[in-house]
Amino acid sequence: MLRISSAVASHPGLRREDNEDAYCAREDLGLYMVADGMGGHAAGEIASRLVVEAVEAFINETRDADVQRTWPFPYDPSISLDANRLKVALRLANRRLAAAMGENEALRGMATTAAVALFGRHTPVVAHVGDSRVYRWRGGRLTPLTEDHSWVGEQVRAGMLTDADARRHPWRNVVTRAIGGGGQPDVDVAALDLAPGDRLLLCTDGLSAVVPQDRIEALCGAAPPLQETCDALINAANEAGGPDNITVLMIQVDVA
Repeated sequence: MLRISSAVASHPGLRREDNEDAYCAREDLGLYMVADGMGGHAAGEIASRLVVEAVEAFINETRDADVQRTWPFPYDPSISLDANRLKVALRLANRRLAAAMGENEALRGMATTAAVALFGRHTPVVAHVGDSRVYRWRGGRLTPLTEDHSWVGEQVRAGMLTDADARRHPWRNVVTRAIGGGGQPDVDVAALDLAPGDRLLLCTDGLSAVVPQDRIEALCGAAPPLQETCDALINAANEAGGPDNITVLMIQVDVA
């Protein structure tokens, strides 16, 4: 049986007055999440907060669910129960944003990315929309477990840009998927392959867009307490200019 511990840190960065990121770390639910809000007049902050709250509420409501439950969206038998829970939670969160924008015209256009890990009763799962990321650190190596839904991410995968080019590109903040209250979001979900000693890193692009992966890898592998690792990653992003809000959530996997 796996034992999970976690730590989190969030910082507005050096060029933003407000922090539009949000996060959740609920050990009792096995739910860990970061979200990067977008939108003017503090709407990004509202978007990320509403989505985190909606996901947290649904995961809490379904903690004892089985496949016979009446789901608000069709149950996908090709993925696990917990993968369904995450996918449905993010789609319900999208509805929550749509309702909020319907109630307040000033919120029109707000959106958020999201990256989520869920340790339920069976195989852990991860889900994401946008360019917030999940990495696994194992044996000194840092491996991305998600692919950015962004313009520069698509160019990197096509071989048109290098990772370094992507970090400098003026379109690096252009996402191709987000939770924005419009059509049903396309949520990527996958089972997590984890072993004792692994670490997971969930982060917004305030870290990944400015700090090279080898630097993140070294800081994750230095193996101080989790909170110190989170703080070191925040410092690295700010040392690289801190152009955006930064949120990092570290999870340690051990044997219970």
